[in-house]
Amino acid sequence: MKGFVNIVVICAILICSRVPEAQVTNLTFPENFTLGSATSSYQIEGAWNISDKGENIWDWWTHNYPENIADGSNGDIACNSYYNYKEDVQILKDIGFDFYRFSISWSRVLPNGFANEISEEGIQYYKNLTEELLANDIEPVVSIYHWDHPLILEELGGWTNELMVEWFADYARVIFEELGPLVKTFITINEPSVYCSNGYNSTRHSPGKILENMGHYICIHNTLKAHATVYHMYNDEFRSEQQGQIGLTTACDGWFSNDDSNATLINQAFQFNCGWVAHPLFVGDYPEILKTRIAMISELEGYPFSRLPEFSDEWVEYINGTADFFGLNHYTSYVVSADPDEESGIYNIDSGIIKSVNTSYPHGSLSWMYDTPEGFGNLLRMIRDEYDNPPVHVYENGYCDLGELNDYARITYYNGYMTELLSVIQNDSCNVVRYTAWSLLDNFEWSDGYTVNFGIVSVNFTDPDRARSSKLSTSWWKSVMQTRTVQDVPTSV
Repeated sequence: MKGFVNIVVICAILICSRVPEAQVTNLTFPENFTLGSATSSYQIEGAWNISDKGENIWDWWTHNYPENIADGSNGDIACNSYYNYKEDVQILKDIGFDFYRFSISWSRVLPNGFANEISEEGIQYYKNLTEELLANDIEPVVSIYHWDHPLILEELGGWTNELMVEWFADYARVIFEELGPLVKTFITINEPSVYCSNGYNSTRHSPGKILENMGHYICIHNTLKAHATVYHMYNDEFRSEQQGQIGLTTACDGWFSNDDSNATLINQAFQFNCGWVAHPLFVGDYPEILKTRIAMISELEGYPFSRLPEFSDEWVEYINGTADFFGLNHYTSYVVSADPDEESGIYNIDSGIIKSVNTSYPHGSLSWMYDTPEGFGNLLRMIRDEYDNPPVHVYENGYCDLGELNDYARITYYNGYMTELLSVIQNDSCNVVRYTAWSLLDNFEWSDGYTVNFGIVSVNFTDPDRARSSKLSTSWWKSVMQTRTVQDVPTSV
């Protein structure tokens, strides 16, 4: 395996702390629990203009506004996985992962954005990747959309144009027809609240539009319609033959308490952060507190309507229930407090929530990346209670550093979060059935470029071939997969 250096089994070169037998037993994953790793197309593939691939919004953004990327970089080559996918699959096999979550590049499959022109080479790449995974007994988990839609669609309004619902459904139909016979788990859309907030109410992410503090709400509105349309399409036309499952992933923060925290504030924070996307899927319509607060603040701002769009009764019913699982992406937690200005009638934030951190907690190389596993447990219990304990698929969880090969902090993070995960399964009856390490490879981290690393495998971005090499966490994960048990955090000799 080119460039992939295996590290000798951890305990041969490290002194591992011993844990009592009963505690180790409790850290064993349930029999049918599955573990995997994940990436996304723009972050790893490269080959940005190979064959007939069209330009997507991140190609355009990084080429025209490099000042918005921390190191001025782009994903033109990234991890070169378009060419190195077989090596990536062998890494997954060597570690022992059960599944691999990857995403499809819309513009690689539909170069002009629409289904009247399908790239045979683009489709073939994803068929080759999927077949390579299956040949190595690794389940493919396919994200249909992970933030990189074709530029032409953005020029037509992107996710603020309701026609995006139809365009996305046409694209998804191609994926179901071409890959559906090989794939048993589809994720329609990744983290709507992130790309909508960062892309349509900020210049942090492409397309970098700030639209009257309502672009992100319109974006979510159309995204939920698009997801539901595709879910029903799969149900009506593909499920009986393909026998798969389908949902979306949403980003949810956790929380930990301080003296200012109370149940009302925590619920308010949860609904604005997690319930914004999840409530329409699992309960129906937006959470009441979103509708009430945003309507009130919109009126105070002089708008003759709420900045939060309203679903018709028909859409509420159509969207409700369109998830076979709760797809969760989670990284960190916060202390939540009420905005004190609201006591004076000043409304600065629609949510009314101020987030802060306890700086005594360990943190990664990004300012928001705090290692707070107890917040993860709080979040999972809230999902259990709010949504009638759905099957939870954790599709992203991981830690950023500066690329250390001896990445003890990453292992500590995974140890803590996975221990917390097993605790809520065993002690709180939370229905968590799948866990995913983000990410398999160091890659292009959006506005942070290559300045931070989430990978459990290192990539040499100065090497034209983007050689891979092991980190300490690579072997740690291999031990986890061999034993199906959370391993101790190693200490150096």
